[in-house]
Amino acid sequence: MRFTQAELQQFRDRTVPDLLPDPLRLLFVGINPSLWSAATGAHFGRPGNRFYPALHRAGITSHVIDASAGYPEEGLAELTARGVGISNLVPRATARADELTREDLDDARDRLDDVVRRHAPRAVAVLGITAYRRAFAAPKARLGEQVSPWEATRLFVAPNPSGLNAHASVDSLGEDYRAAAVAAGIDVAAGIDVGDGGVGEGAP
Repeated sequence: MRFTQAELQQFRDRTVPDLLPDPLRLLFVGINPSLWSAATGAHFGRPGNRFYPALHRAGITSHVIDASAGYPEEGLAELTARGVGISNLVPRATARADELTREDLDDARDRLDDVVRRHAPRAVAVLGITAYRRAFAAPKARLGEQVSPWEATRLFVAPNPSGLNAHASVDSLGEDYRAAAVAAGIDVAAGIDVGDGGVGEGAP
């Protein structure tokens, strides 16, 4: 599936429904949906985004989910069965994250608090350190585990998986995601194909 820029612009400010399986073990939180994700209804769906390759590299999924045309039935079923959810700090779609306003990110913490309160994941991983610092009023925060504001939920911050983020690779993202998954009680070894050779090997 391909979209022209004109077609994608029609999805500006649209939302993508949160993926919230029950039980929810691990919640990944993006900054906000891309226009491509809004068009397909699948989080991190834009071709070139490294979210799903990193999930597989971490051992969270048994294969690389291709969400570029929407969630495939098998991939969605695996995320649901493993208790992996996806949300965003800001629900409205933009072409770039830097198009978000100060008000968007000021409201993000309340939105995330509500999701965590209602679904009680064991771990939350926010994907984007700059957006995290703004939303959580933590200007000196670093990547990794944070002091969680939620009593029964551990909080992590990992890099944005966008292909534009040159500071992270599929391997490094996989390591970050694996740490959050282990904290959430997900058996990451169960997500690795026998032929993979283990996390960190094979094609993304």
